[in-house]
Amino acid sequence: MSTIDLSVEIAGVKWKNPVTVASGTFGSGMEFADLMDLNVLGAVTTKGVASKPWKGNDTIRVVETASGMLNSIGLQNPGIDTFIDRDIPFLEKYDTVKIVNVVGKTIEEYVDVIKALNSQPVDMYEINISCPNVKEGGIAFGQDPRAAADVTKAVKEASEKPVIMKLSPNVTSITEMAKAVEEAGADALSLINTLAGMKIDINRRVFTLANKTGGLSGPAIKPVALRMVYEAAHAVDIPVIGMGGIASAEDAVEFIMAGATAVSVGTANFNNPQVTVEIVDGIREYLEKNGVGSVKELVGII
Repeated sequence: MSTIDLSVEIAGVKWKNPVTVASGTFGSGMEFADLMDLNVLGAVTTKGVASKPWKGNDTIRVVETASGMLNSIGLQNPGIDTFIDRDIPFLEKYDTVKIVNVVGKTIEEYVDVIKALNSQPVDMYEINISCPNVKEGGIAFGQDPRAAADVTKAVKEASEKPVIMKLSPNVTSITEMAKAVEEAGADALSLINTLAGMKIDINRRVFTLANKTGGLSGPAIKPVALRMVYEAAHAVDIPVIGMGGIASAEDAVEFIMAGATAVSVGTANFNNPQVTVEIVDGIREYLEKNGVGSVKELVGII
């Protein structure tokens, strides 16, 4: 039997392994439950949930790009009441850490969701202040250190669970943003969210996405994400969850060596529903092959 230790700890919450899924790419796991075993995951990170239902952006909302995709969903979600009635009972059936991604257009909306969730059987909150295709709220909070700090402080004051602040790459200095939310009380960081991008239909002479711009994800953004995770992890003293183009165990190990305590897999889920299982197994195989007893030994060794 393998003696390899894949467990990690983030803000006092122990994960069985360092692999979760990126918010918005996995729902709450319902769509994937027949395709893979959710119990394998270190954590499930849900799609963003708001205080009231959001209808999202107009279509077209998704388009392929070279080595990736652009999405402009606009954080469509059914609101916190439906989430509590439907999604949380589903998640309770699985032995994995439950992370709820929270969205809002005002600080008060973020706080309302946190207060509604405090009594629920979830383990952590991921606060999305960085979605590049929502016109109000998120993008402003995610690009201004002071605004990001204000959201962080308010959420922390309301929260009874650890708070992960999700950072935008669409900033001048990722370290400035990381330090701002750490100083405001964040328990951990996750990054990067998608990069702002665009595609034009030259035959119709229109923007391909109805929203004009969208979030670029997939392998195309991995080098940028890896660099930002490295910079952020070496600028703060709180754990970092790295994401952005991760599609293999090798990718995951790179992020961990750069300083990420855990990793999050997003776009790769769309073309391979088993990818997270393969990454967990691949990390274990890498440790065994290289004589490393615990994945924690690799965190930030570069």
